[in-house]
Amino acid sequence: MFLAAVSTPVWADTPARPGTLNYVEGQAAMGGQSLDAKSVGVELGEGQSITTLNGKAEILLTPGVFLRLGPNSSAKLVAAGLADTQVELDQGHAMIEVDQIFPENHLRVLQGPFAIDLQKRGLYDFDAAEHQVRIFDGEAVTTNGSYRIELKGGHELNVAATGDVKAHGFDKKKLEGDLYNWSSLRSSYLAEANVGAARTYVSGPGFLGDGWYWNPLFSAYTFIPGDGFFYDPFGWGFYSPWFVGYAPYGFYGGGYRSFVGYRPFGAGYHGAVGYHAGFAAGGYRSGAPAYRGGLSAGGLHGGVGFSAGGGFHGGGGFSGGGGFHGGRR
Repeated sequence: MFLAAVSTPVWADTPARPGTLNYVEGQAAMGGQSLDAKSVGVELGEGQSITTLNGKAEILLTPGVFLRLGPNSSAKLVAAGLADTQVELDQGHAMIEVDQIFPENHLRVLQGPFAIDLQKRGLYDFDAAEHQVRIFDGEAVTTNGSYRIELKGGHELNVAATGDVKAHGFDKKKLEGDLYNWSSLRSSYLAEANVGAARTYVSGPGFLGDGWYWNPLFSAYTFIPGDGFFYDPFGWGFYSPWFVGYAPYGFYGGGYRSFVGYRPFGAGYHGAVGYHAGFAAGGYRSGAPAYRGGLSAGGLHGGVGFSAGGGFHGGGGFSGGGGFHGGRR
């Protein structure tokens, strides 16, 4: 049974539960009903499936976890509890971005004869057509009867293999295809929505800690952490209300907007864009100097900062190869 989509233009506190549709484009259906842009906010019930034809869809799981389906794909919500969330990929291609996960979360994907338990923050890829489970970043445990295989970042498993089932490495860059790029784009929009939503709670009531929060300007739920900030697997920043002041600004497409990420240098969560080590080296856990060191060594005035070689006027600045408009953000 569907719940009505959120439609009131306010910073609503309506909670989103596992199975909530957050975005759809092209042709898609849920529980036999066609989906469109007005369907955002409807919930997929346990045992129901969402199917895409010539389209894509984004579904919220536990807070900080996004399920994204590529074209001609189908996934079933097997369990929708906060402590037990299970999805079965019936056909096609799916990616799961995990930005927050606790030991109490049981986050499982069923594909073929295998159960894949996602263990850490990261980016997970599931391809039913090629029978592959790939870990771009993170860690998972796959089980099937007597088989128990640990998968780490950069490794894949053929879930249709027989005999000696083993994980193998793969080239991440070669597999950054359509769904990966679309997921990165969606993540960038939600990071912008995060900054806008987090700022509304800096001095106002209604913030209840980390979770999903509705941003009417983006017509979507975004994730707000309870404290601090982090960078997701694509390099986009998500801020709590108390740290949203650290979100950089920039220009984009001729208009001013919050500039919240630019692809860290292959460093993911703890890498190039961290808080304690600055924008160029290290992250939350780098052991480098605190915020002051970040701004000086690798931040505002450093090698990729505002004033140095990659700054406003440097080779990687506003107009250069690696700055606000250069290359990949």
